[in-house]
Amino acid sequence: MGRDARASLRRLGALTKKEFLQLVRDRSTILMGVVLPLVLVLLIGFGMSLDVRDVPTAVVLEDDAPSAREAARFLDGSAYFSPRYVRSMEEAEALLLRHEADAIFCVPPDFSAELARGEAKVQLILNGVEATTAMSVSRYVEAAVLTYAAGQHRLAAMPNGAVQVEGRIWFNDANTSTWFYVPGILMLVLTMSGVFLTSVVMAREWERGTFESLFVTPVRIYEIILGKVLPYFVTAMLGMFLCLMAGHFLYALPMRGSMALILLVSMLYIVVALSLGLVISAVTKNQYVACQISSLVSFLPSVMLSGYLFDLHSEPLAIRVISRLFPTTYYLQLMKSLFLSGDYWPLIARNGLVLAAFAAGFAALALHLTRKKVA
Repeated sequence: MGRDARASLRRLGALTKKEFLQLVRDRSTILMGVVLPLVLVLLIGFGMSLDVRDVPTAVVLEDDAPSAREAARFLDGSAYFSPRYVRSMEEAEALLLRHEADAIFCVPPDFSAELARGEAKVQLILNGVEATTAMSVSRYVEAAVLTYAAGQHRLAAMPNGAVQVEGRIWFNDANTSTWFYVPGILMLVLTMSGVFLTSVVMAREWERGTFESLFVTPVRIYEIILGKVLPYFVTAMLGMFLCLMAGHFLYALPMRGSMALILLVSMLYIVVALSLGLVISAVTKNQYVACQISSLVSFLPSVMLSGYLFDLHSEPLAIRVISRLFPTTYYLQLMKSLFLSGDYWPLIARNGLVLAAFAAGFAALALHLTRKKVA
């Protein structure tokens, strides 16, 4: 090997060593190159699933005959259903309203008598708020009932089609996935305006030193923070209002709940998002890192872990537990309920208190971090 080639290799080795040392010292690069891909693989692998499994189903057997119990036996031990036997339709409907069940399977009191005549029917009521799950459950139940009817035909020489499924969809009269996705779009708009935009812009202020320059003025810290975030609050509310108008007039999205509650809950979620953005910017003080962390802790969970794309009832237990750590899950549940179900106060009170706790916690942390950096 010639002298020039050896010198070139030494220079290349020195430059490569220098870049490796710089990469190891740069935490944001490690975050992007190692941690973020691992998190994405775990989230996508466990959190994104189009399979409908363990659907909570309220089962009402109004007929005690063996044939009636046999008609509902396909629910037991099935990977697709998690049956819960109740005594009456009133109890089953209460479970559906509380979002503790996604479907009701009811065997009417005259089932066995009608089965002998080849005219039996079962009732299936689905929660239309989860449109994708509702369609999948409907297909599963129809296939299972058809198999049961075929077995009865072979055993008792009954007519084909001896059992029919009468399906009803609650909270989604149009039976369209658009009503399911529009509340999620509102959540994404507020998340982007609140967390993502605020954290990046505020991190730029920290990075350039313009934020700290305000601390030499008589203005108090909370006044500085409020003055910085109020424009983003107004921007987020404007975006939400435009989405509301588009959903109502273009897609006929119903608003069965109180408009005042929809606005109040949205304002509370915006405070949560803005406060989280302030925390991220105060911790990172770097636009690039703030952008990546915002995506990791807000945008990705909003899409994959909030119930926006996938019914959380069908996800593994670990994913359901993790989803409860993010405010987007509670806000999206509230918006779906307010738009499609109405004012269900137990859910409003529970999720509203959780969002208020998130808002107070993030706001206090943002103020503490700002004070700490100034002191």
